[in-house]
Order: sequence, then structure tokens, then C-alpha cells
Amino acid sequence: MTTATPAFPLSDGIIAVVKRDCPTCELVAPVLAELSKAGDTVVFSQDDPMFPEGVSDIADDRSLEFSWHHDIETVPTLIRVAGGAETERIVGWSRDQWQAFCGSEQLGAELPDYRPGCGSLSVDPNYTDELEVRFGGSRVVSRRVELAALEDEMEMAFDRGWSDGLPVVPPTEARVLRMLDGTSRDPQDVVATVPPDLNQVTVEQVAINAVMAGCKPEYLPVVLTAVEAACETAFNMHGLLATTMFSGPIIVVNGPIAQRIGMNAEHNVLGQGNRANSTIGRALQLVIRNLGGGRPGEVDMSAMGAPSKLGLCFAEREHDSPFTPLSAERGIEPGVDAITLFGGQGPTPIVDQLSRTPESLVRTFAAVLRNTGHPKLANGFDAMLLISPEHARTFRDAGWDTARLRSELEDLLVLDGDDMVRGAGGIDEGFPPSFAGKPLPKFRPEGLLIAHVGGDAGMFSAVLSGWVGGPKGSEPVSVPISPWM
Repeated sequence: MTTATPAFPLSDGIIAVVKRDCPTCELVAPVLAELSKAGDTVVFSQDDPMFPEGVSDIADDRSLEFSWHHDIETVPTLIRVAGGAETERIVGWSRDQWQAFCGSEQLGAELPDYRPGCGSLSVDPNYTDELEVRFGGSRVVSRRVELAALEDEMEMAFDRGWSDGLPVVPPTEARVLRMLDGTSRDPQDVVATVPPDLNQVTVEQVAINAVMAGCKPEYLPVVLTAVEAACETAFNMHGLLATTMFSGPIIVVNGPIAQRIGMNAEHNVLGQGNRANSTIGRALQLVIRNLGGGRPGEVDMSAMGAPSKLGLCFAEREHDSPFTPLSAERGIEPGVDAITLFGGQGPTPIVDQLSRTPESLVRTFAAVLRNTGHPKLANGFDAMLLISPEHARTFRDAGWDTARLRSELEDLLVLDGDDMVRGAGGIDEGFPPSFAGKPLPKFRPEGLLIAHVGGDAGMFSAVLSGWVGGPKGSEPVSVPISPWM
């Protein structure tokens, strides 16, 4: 909780904070009435200005302003004030402590020795966000949008062009503040310069779009990292937008954070049904759209698009994988929370339910991978091979690791130039005639990524085909998720 300067000074004496809807407060009501007779006790009541009966000086704290400013977490709470400052505090009912606090050995003698009290309304989750907005000295500096009395929040977002075509969560100040609790970064820190408009975007602005996407606060570190990665020169987000091809940013998450925030790496991993997967990818796309200006039909010139342009994000299934985690193979320490951003689309299915040896199954993989982009184009388009647990078992049982699998695939994906030139096979697409007789690798070095995902059952793997790889296109980017985020 952010504590602001108290809105009013404290008077010397004893202050008690209570609520009627608390059995312990009801228990100590006679004690408070007795203290009231001494004339130096003020009782702040959170829910009923007539409670407790018999107390002459009751302050109405139904606004919870006093309780919020003075960090009341439990009622009843007794506070001693001297010289305008708090000097001592007791929480709940403890007869010995109250007697010593008030200097009376007979105070509450007929009551039980101890009762713990109840939660203060000022820390009730139903109220905390609104109290932060009202009393916290808001950290949010973004422009407020006023709605007319009959204006619908959802329709307003559509009308103003904030949506990707699906309803967005209205980014109220309370929701944005709650989202900002997901990071220790200053809300006004600049996260990245976002293309295509090259606007500098702050943590707060990313948080606003994460709210609209439906994220929870614990997802925010992943979203912030994804925004930073998407804006790296090597990833070339501007080019990914401007191309008439299909691709959008695909986020793969590695490390303990995936399980901690409840990401899906298993059943229906590329589909619907998991909040973290669905909203993290969407949040990145909303940032690109709303803060960077990447709108379809404007800078975003994709002729057909793909689901990855709405948002595609998933975790790698690491716990039983025979392969090196994607982020670790790309140079990040194993076990470190990280994302890999890949410009791609898909999936293209790989169906092989009969292969029981790695030698057979790897040939199936290679046959499908040869068709990435076009079967007569090579060394241009990247791809991500997603291997299911049932297929991975075949490699595990034979002792194949990532290095062995990659080596075999590289050999199988060297293509005969005679088959790749223009006109070969009756297809005009292909390489110039000078490439005849030359071996052509299907993928550039580092252009084939491998990850282990999917449900337990199903002898199906998949390919996520990519945009043009390398300096003229988009490089996959792997970035650790900073612990201070």
C-alpha cells in the first residue's frame, strides 16, 4: 500500500478503530465506553457512526480515510498519540496489554484473555483499489477519458480504435494501479521506443494495455520483457508489420515463471482456454497497435494476417523434455526466466502415427519443414519446430538430444539445386538457373528453432513458419525476464 501524508492531524490521547461487523469489537464495546468517560479517547468507526454505544466521541470513518492513511490492518486497534504523533499501537484484544496501555488493572476484567480481532475494511480487497485511487496520491499520469452518462465503456473502446476486434477491459485508474503492483519499476520508466511511430512508451502505458488485454498483475514482467524484445533492432517489428506476409510476434516463455503465473505448455497449448497465454500475447499486440500505431490497413500491410497477429504466447514444456530448453539453446542460463520472440505464423501440422524410430520420424519432420514458405525456396524463411511429448518419447528412448536431432535435420534439409530452380517440377517459383546442381540448405544457420510442447496424448507435432530471417528480415530474440520487473 502507498501511504500518503495523513489528511488531518492526530490529537493527543487514545484512538480506537473499530467496526460493528466484528465480534471482537462488539466484545470490547463496554471497555471503550469506559475509556470514553476519561475524555481523551476518540473512536473511529468504519461501518456505523452510532457504534459503539456509550462512547461520547465517535468519528465517522465510513470513507475509510483515517484507516487507510494510518495503515489499520486489524480492528480493534488502539493507538496512543503524544505530541501529535503515534507512539504505541495494540492490535486485537489482549486484556493484559490493554490494561497496561490504559493504566487500569481492572479494565475488561470480565472479558476473555485474548481475541484476535477482524480484518480492517481498509484492507478488504473489495475496497483497496478504490482507496488507493482516492487517497494514494495517484501514480498514474496518463490522460483521463471522461465518458458520458449513457456511454458504454466497451463500445467506447471500439469507437476510439483501442481494440483489436475483441472487447477490451476498461482501464480504470484502480485497475491500472493494481496492474502496476506487478512490477517494482517506476511507472514513468521508458520501456522501449515502439514502432512504427517510434513513440517512447512507459511502464504505465504498457500496464494500461495489459489491463485492456485482460492480464493479471503477475503477467506484467513478461509483457514488459516482450515489449522490449519486440523493439530490438534485430527483431525488426516495423518490418514485420509492413510486410504483406502473414507473420506476427510469437512469444515462447521458459523458466519457473511460466508455472508460477499459470501458463499452459501442454494440452491445447496453441489454442484458447488459458488466461496467461491468451492475454500476454494480446497485450504486446495492443501496445504495438495503440502506442506504436501498428494498425491493419495502415502500416500493418499483411495481406491475410494470422492468429499470431492477435497474440500467440505459450510456455515450453520443460519438466519432461529430452531437449535443451529453447532459451538455453539460445544462450540463456538454464533455469532463468526468459522469453524468445519469433516472427511467425501457423501452425502447420505434422502427422506421423506410425514411426517408432527416430530415423523415420526425423524424416517426417524434414519432409514437412521443406515446405516452409514454399518447397522451392531455401535459406530465407525461419521456422520453429514444436515437438509433442509422444513424438519426443521416440527420440528420448533412442538417446537423441537436441544436438543429434538438429544434426540429422540439417543433413536432411540440404536440398538439390536441380529441384529448386525456376521451372523445375513445372513450377515457375524457385531459384535462378545458376543454382542448378548446387546443394541449398533449407534454413540459414540459427534459422530453425526447436521447442517441446503439447499434451500427453497425440502423435502430432507442428511447424510455425516464419517471416524472412536474418538482417533483411527478423531475427528471433531471446531475453531474460529481469527479476526486478
